[in-house]
Amino acid sequence: MSPQNSSDALAFLLVGIPGLADLQRWVSIPFFLMYLLAVLGNCTILLVVRTYPRLHEPMYYFLSMLATTDLGLTLSTLPTMPQVFWFNAMEISFPVCLLQMFCIHAFSFMESSVLLAMAFDRYVAICYPLRYSAILTPATIAKVALGIVCRCTLTLLPLICLLTRMPFCRSHVLSHSYCLHQDIIRLACTDTTLNSLYGLTLVLLIVILDPVLITVSYIMIIKSVLGTASREERAKALNTCVSHFSAVLIFYVPMVGLSIIHRYGKTAAPISRVLMANIYLFIPPVLNPIIYSLQTKHIRKGVTRLLCQRLAWPGRGQQP
Repeated sequence: MSPQNSSDALAFLLVGIPGLADLQRWVSIPFFLMYLLAVLGNCTILLVVRTYPRLHEPMYYFLSMLATTDLGLTLSTLPTMPQVFWFNAMEISFPVCLLQMFCIHAFSFMESSVLLAMAFDRYVAICYPLRYSAILTPATIAKVALGIVCRCTLTLLPLICLLTRMPFCRSHVLSHSYCLHQDIIRLACTDTTLNSLYGLTLVLLIVILDPVLITVSYIMIIKSVLGTASREERAKALNTCVSHFSAVLIFYVPMVGLSIIHRYGKTAAPISRVLMANIYLFIPPVLNPIIYSLQTKHIRKGVTRLLCQRLAWPGRGQQP
């Protein structure tokens, strides 16, 4: 490998939004509003769950995990987007790019795993309500959280190692204002079959397997709910799944769209890749807190009580 392509000297060039270079500062305003909403919304969820003992239950612990992964996903892109949109600083070193890529994909995989864990939580709560507390104990939830972290970080390490051994002798211009594996790998000037196969394995084990298992859990939930006696019980049981099902859709649909565009949309306009990537990275962290605050009664009450306490309105000190 030539010196200019060594990991110490190699650098990539990030880009903003194609065709809107002169308006990037104005275009960046919606993105940073989404940053603000995502951080405030997910921090509020974490604070509400931590503050009120009524929410110290498995369902809300998993919701806290989802809020944490959303925060991680949001903050993973934050270091580079301002420098691209506001300061026109495009260059990013290879090690920093790898670190950002690792964080983005790790938190994406974690979110997928958390959504699967939440689907299992809803399955147990609806199909085995009397055994719910015995199955999902705090120790079990802690093991699930540890398993998710290990699953989503250790599986990415070989991908990082493979990238560090690759020469990049083509254009070093990326397609986004942050680093993604599928974007970096197309710039390599060597055989990338091993990377592609390993990346495909990760997609099959996480991006494909998780939604399949989530679908199976919902089939079993629907089968169980349809066997209940009253229409009210059916409606109540299904209503507890609405928020989670919405979170599943807003996460997986953009993820699949981005993957398709990068793999098969070589003739697609560059702006389509940028828009799909930003929808994938920004929309779930923004919408998840809103969905759960609107659809989950105890979260909604907790947010209201928290606002009352902070603003010294009547009702302070009450539990949700």
